[in-house]
Amino acid sequence: MDSKKGGYVCKGGKIPDKNDLAVINTYTRREFKAGELYTFPVVLCDNEADRDGERFSLSAIEKLSQLFVGKTGVLNHDVKAQNQTARIYSCRVEKDGSRQTSCGETYTRLVGMAYMPKTNGNSDFITELDSGIKKEVSVGCAVSKVTCSVCGADLKNSRCEHERGKTYGGVVCCAVLDEPTDAYEWSFVAVPAQREAGVIKTYDGKGVKDTEDILKKLEKAESCVTLTKEQCGELLAKAAGLEKDAAAGRAYRERTEKDFVRYAVMAHPLIPEETVKRAASGIGIEDMECFTDAFKKQAGKELPVTPQLMPAVRGSGDDENAQFKI
Repeated sequence: MDSKKGGYVCKGGKIPDKNDLAVINTYTRREFKAGELYTFPVVLCDNEADRDGERFSLSAIEKLSQLFVGKTGVLNHDVKAQNQTARIYSCRVEKDGSRQTSCGETYTRLVGMAYMPKTNGNSDFITELDSGIKKEVSVGCAVSKVTCSVCGADLKNSRCEHERGKTYGGVVCCAVLDEPTDAYEWSFVAVPAQREAGVIKTYDGKGVKDTEDILKKLEKAESCVTLTKEQCGELLAKAAGLEKDAAAGRAYRERTEKDFVRYAVMAHPLIPEETVKRAASGIGIEDMECFTDAFKKQAGKELPVTPQLMPAVRGSGDDENAQFKI
């Protein structure tokens, strides 16, 4: 599910100081000098409700501050090695006491510090960062708990009567995302989903409700969509079940078409069988069942009754077969 929850590169790109360098070199294979690296702050997400009526809880942002450390930055959520651009080496949670969210909370955001090597290949990218051309980002993460902000209903496994975006008793309804279980990556994008950046949020739970959420996410997606391994398994299982149901439906239609053609020809023998078959191919299953029942009744009226052997009254004659008469 795409949304916009605070993801953009902040001002302040710089050469790392001594403390930054010590942390960054824990991720490198050799010791890098300050002049070889470029660092910049990036807002990964916040607690403001997004366009889908979803927001991270404060505790979720705190947990994400741990999960995003060490995660790589890519382009357009295309997780290929050649698309890796930077890496988060530290995160901090920032609160703005002068600003409240639409849900009445103190505005809180997650800021990560990222680094990248200063190479000939990266020089243009760094210039794009400094000039503000490369700015918007989106993050990929998973949460295990989603609740209604109004009634607290578990929205992963059920639904409630409240509509996102509407206010109930002074409380704006939205889906609160909590208990993050993983942070996959963060990405530079042209059009982020969140209002102040971009977040691709994914559930890692199971069940039909989750499958419905995934399908809604795919319908709303304007570009890439990140799914968990479990979600991919859900979609495959759903597709397998639909294919099984479709096969049963095709078999039932085939039987119904045969009955339709048979009784139609019996009821209206002047109509060629091929004409009836062509007509059957363009009729919905419910209409075909209705026509079949009507043709079956009409065919019973049109056809003569087949004589049957009936037992005769005993003693009606001397013929040894007299007890059976047609």
